[in-house]
Amino acid sequence: MKKTMMINAYTEFNLGDDLFIKVLCERYPDTRFMLIAPQQYKLVFKDLRNLRVYASDSVLLRGINYIFRKLKLHPNFVQKLLTDQGDGTVHIGGSIFMQGEQWEEYVAGAEALRNKSKPYYLMGANFGPYKDEAYYQQYREIFQNYADVSFREQYSYDLFKDLDNVRLAPDIIFQLKYSGGRAPAVAGKTLAISVIKPSSKALDGFDNLYYEKMKDVAIYFIQQGYDVHFMSFCQHEGDQEAISLILNLIPAELQAHTHAHLYKTDMDEILAVLSGASCIVASRFHAMILGWVFGKPVFPVAYSNKMINVMQDAYFGGAYTDFAHLAELTPEQVYESMAAGTLDITLQANQAEKHFEQLDAYLAPEPLLEGRRSYES
Repeated sequence: MKKTMMINAYTEFNLGDDLFIKVLCERYPDTRFMLIAPQQYKLVFKDLRNLRVYASDSVLLRGINYIFRKLKLHPNFVQKLLTDQGDGTVHIGGSIFMQGEQWEEYVAGAEALRNKSKPYYLMGANFGPYKDEAYYQQYREIFQNYADVSFREQYSYDLFKDLDNVRLAPDIIFQLKYSGGRAPAVAGKTLAISVIKPSSKALDGFDNLYYEKMKDVAIYFIQQGYDVHFMSFCQHEGDQEAISLILNLIPAELQAHTHAHLYKTDMDEILAVLSGASCIVASRFHAMILGWVFGKPVFPVAYSNKMINVMQDAYFGGAYTDFAHLAELTPEQVYESMAAGTLDITLQANQAEKHFEQLDAYLAPEPLLEGRRSYES
């Protein structure tokens, strides 16, 4: 009998998080998945026949939740109803445990939605940053009640490794299966730059410096004969705004060599640009991972320790910068670093399968499991 699983994920049209959902649903084609997300997510995942998206911004869903809130019965009735009807929940994502100002309220709300009698799988996360010991201890208690917890970097794993149900594996996107999709409408040498808005990542005071540095890199590469493709992975977090501000700094006579790709519902466009690029400047975490997956030279611009932790875990020996040293960065350094070659991530791709070990046992039929064991051996 087919199982039905609820998906908990970050649904703000962030490419990395949307790829997590894609990988999950494609891995288990015989499982029915449910996701509460904005209406446009039906376009994002239109090709996933085993995923049903319940539109969080629909009049019906909002109306039902409003009535139950007014009656003081449940603040998120629809999500609770779907969770209770399913056979379990998969919480998949990366930076989903950053301590916020109202973290006690958030944790209480999440626990109220979780059905304690059904398995709950946490996959692919990193933990933190956090500042309060109480935050950490609260999650130690909660994680012990999950069916499985898999982290994507050593630092997070070390915080909880004494728990029997906690494991470590490289980022889930290391094992993305990408057949090529549509080819980007570009030719010749191309540099792909994934951008961020630093202040949206709690890097206050860095916006202007970062935009100037990305402008300098773009101009230098154009002067070396490249076309430069700027990529927004998440409009909600300011990527699109950042591209606009950087482009405004580039002289008009060079604008013909710049292009902007703004992710919202079309994953294939961004994947096609990355897979077709000559090299990548990765300010986004998953631009770095995807660059390695596609066998591209990558220069990371690390906005947090999670990027540096994963670089260390992957034995990345190439050049990179972080925001503490951003002022020292020169475009020549970026250009020269691209000659260092690519990173062999065969090991990481195989080990990323470990995120799914426990979920395989619950969802996957035995023939599929046997096939994967043969592949891994």
